[in-house]
Amino acid sequence: MKSFEFECKRVLLGRLEKGDDVLEGLTEFCVQHGVAAGSIQALGLLQRGRLRFYDQATAAHHETEFEEGMEIASLVGNISSKDGEVFLHCHVVLADRQGRCSGGHLTTGNIAFVCEFAIMALEGTVPERTHDEATGLIMW
Repeated sequence: MKSFEFECKRVLLGRLEKGDDVLEGLTEFCVQHGVAAGSIQALGLLQRGRLRFYDQATAAHHETEFEEGMEIASLVGNISSKDGEVFLHCHVVLADRQGRCSGGHLTTGNIAFVCEFAIMALEGTVPERTHDEATGLIMW
């Protein structure tokens, strides 16, 4: 088991603009505000969405796209470092107009209609993501 200990440095609230890419916008916000480690949660609406699912059996990522408006029912994640850059690892649950939900990894291509978020910036040694042989994934 790998673990880290942090102190809460500050909590930041923000909102992305209509048309912003959610992952890119959240990452840029972290960079601009000096958040190198932390946790994030968000909600809102998307003009269109994209989810990524990791298939453990084939070690391949599969993407699903939604060209209709979707509700961000939940978005949670963490902030760490990969190759010396700020890296967000987020999962998101999207709901359509009938309330049917789909979930997976947040990736680029989720275009905000509106997105409000809270980021808890943490003070401590920033976890660095590297390739994990056991899973084939980029992990702390």
